[in-house]
Amino acid sequence: MLSLVFGHALGATAWTAGSLRPSGRPAAQDIRLSALPSGQRHFLHVDDLSGAEVREVLELAKEIKGKLGANTYKPFAGQTLSMVFTKPSTRTRVSFESGFYRLGGHALCLGEEVGIGKREATKDVSRVLASMNEMIMARLYAHSDMLELAEYSSVPVINGLTDYNHPCQIVADALTVEEVLGETLEGKRVVYVGDGNNIVHSWLELACVLPFDFVCACPEGFEPDADLMAKVAASGVGSAAIVQDPLEAVVGADVIYADVWASMNQKEEAATREKIFAPYQVNEAMMAATGNDKTIFLHCLPAERGRETTDGVMESPQSHVFRQAENRMHAQNAIMVFCAGVDRP
Repeated sequence: MLSLVFGHALGATAWTAGSLRPSGRPAAQDIRLSALPSGQRHFLHVDDLSGAEVREVLELAKEIKGKLGANTYKPFAGQTLSMVFTKPSTRTRVSFESGFYRLGGHALCLGEEVGIGKREATKDVSRVLASMNEMIMARLYAHSDMLELAEYSSVPVINGLTDYNHPCQIVADALTVEEVLGETLEGKRVVYVGDGNNIVHSWLELACVLPFDFVCACPEGFEPDADLMAKVAASGVGSAAIVQDPLEAVVGADVIYADVWASMNQKEEAATREKIFAPYQVNEAMMAATGNDKTIFLHCLPAERGRETTDGVMESPQSHVFRQAENRMHAQNAIMVFCAGVDRP
């Protein structure tokens, strides 16, 4: 059975700084192209941050989460956040809008009326929104649109999801793992079972800056971005592996992670994918195959119960998907505070 491993112990083709990936992503040092005021920054990929900065954001999320009940921390009082959606959303809209409000600000939800890249050039939308808001969050299809938003914005741009990656989700995931296991993510084994999609890409970005083991169990032909796999290897920090046998992959897992088999723009492939991915369903037998009675189950939602996972796993004591969903708000609050350069609690 195919098993490919990329990590600091193995040689691999190094990711070349300045090269363009198939996604159109430039090197990290070229991402912050706009003239942001001192102390401000964009958040477009998990590895825009160093390992120390990721750790800072996670600790900040825990601190802010603990203070929300007191209703005294309002760093965004009198400020506005523009949220741009070309992809539908439940958790992204609710978590950002609720979070920014709880921190004292007001969020505006902008949908198809913006027509980003269609009705109006992305760079024009960016400059207009930046002139009237303190921050922009976008949930888009094309990653190139996200990069262009950031390039022309004079305020921080937060990536709420693209077809390429989902960095805010993975920060929330790491926060959830640490809360539930009572330990830091470092040294843990995270096994994702399913399609090598944008969730996987952001886990790989995290493995570039934090030392943990990431495994993607997926069918042949559905692997994650090869350049990102190579970048994990070149980082010398975490490790990444692709394993085709899911029961082999989950042995020793601290975390098993699932996502839908067909994303929003792949629904016409759903029937075909269901046949291919059937052996990759996270069910009770797969959870037991870890050999670790402390293994937890995560899912970024929405879940198609009975496909990528069973109702029994979703409702089991090992499942922490709804804590994970709530943590989107707390993680994103920390990301926004970090990127805005405002006073910490």
